[in-house]
Amino acid sequence: MHISAERIAQIERRRDEVQASMTRADLAPDEFVRLSKEYAEIEPVAQAAQELRRLRQELGALETMTGGDEADPAMREMAQEEMQLLKSQLPLAERALALQLLPRDAADARPAMLEIRAGTGGDEAALFAGDLLRMYQRYADAQGWKMETISASASEQGGFKEVVASIAGTGVFAKLKFESGVHRVQRVPVTESGGRIHTSAATVAVLPEPEEVDVQIADSDLKIDIYRASGAGGQHVNTTDSAVRITHLPSGIVVTQQDERSQHKNKAKAMQVLRARLFEMERERAAATQAGARKAMVGSGDRSERIRTYNFPQGRVTDHRINLTLHRLPEILEGPGLADVIDALVAEDEAARLAQLDGAA
Repeated sequence: MHISAERIAQIERRRDEVQASMTRADLAPDEFVRLSKEYAEIEPVAQAAQELRRLRQELGALETMTGGDEADPAMREMAQEEMQLLKSQLPLAERALALQLLPRDAADARPAMLEIRAGTGGDEAALFAGDLLRMYQRYADAQGWKMETISASASEQGGFKEVVASIAGTGVFAKLKFESGVHRVQRVPVTESGGRIHTSAATVAVLPEPEEVDVQIADSDLKIDIYRASGAGGQHVNTTDSAVRITHLPSGIVVTQQDERSQHKNKAKAMQVLRARLFEMERERAAATQAGARKAMVGSGDRSERIRTYNFPQGRVTDHRINLTLHRLPEILEGPGLADVIDALVAEDEAARLAQLDGAA
């Protein structure tokens, strides 16, 4: 897509205006925070615009230099070589700016709530859910993010029937949002004596975490039950009524939390999960009212969609949405290798949205 010189000038002008406003002596603290946020958003866009303008100006100057008959042959040859280089760089710079100008998901910069549930496959599915949790933990560590377990229901054979974690850091939801869906594993379970390959599955959901002000929940909409925690958890877990079950009456969403000894902490964590689920419900409702809002995305986040297969006998991971197969299963499950899968999904999503813009232009 071609980006006009006027649009480039407009971007740089707005960056300069915001920068100048931030230096005003009479600036209120909340206004400074707002301007700082806007500057952080527009600065990378302005840098991409500045680079595109520079390349166009240099190319124009070289074309002028080589256009006259009086140009020295040696200088003309050097200029033409430089022009070829600039012409090869221009499409890349235009694409870089176009990507910066793509409409952003307002939730991209938010932390995320990660929910993993064992699906078909019994104990093997629970073990696989544990493998996925470890993969995301190590990927989060490599990204410099902080991951905290909110609640976990362990399986007797290892792994988890269900686990919920909160992940905080820069651009968490932007990178993890395409992980929602059914993850399938094909391998010989440790309990299988005949060496037969079993297929099991786990469901992953990634939800953006809202601030408390983003989701207003009336006390009258909540039914809160307090009961005695059960299961493994130490000597205190079964001796106090600390477990919390919160039912959001309008939506029917039920959240339980018993991992903490304190009823207050369990309630706070349950409310954290409830806010994330309500926030995602509202996002899905808004997306459904906008024609084609999610059609260009790699995946809609539908939790029933099978998105990826981890095949142990062949050592491969296949993402079915973009037909990507990597024979690096151990590296991906260890975490760092997951970056290549996620980066490919992000790139495919960006390409689809650019194509949609080009088609609408």
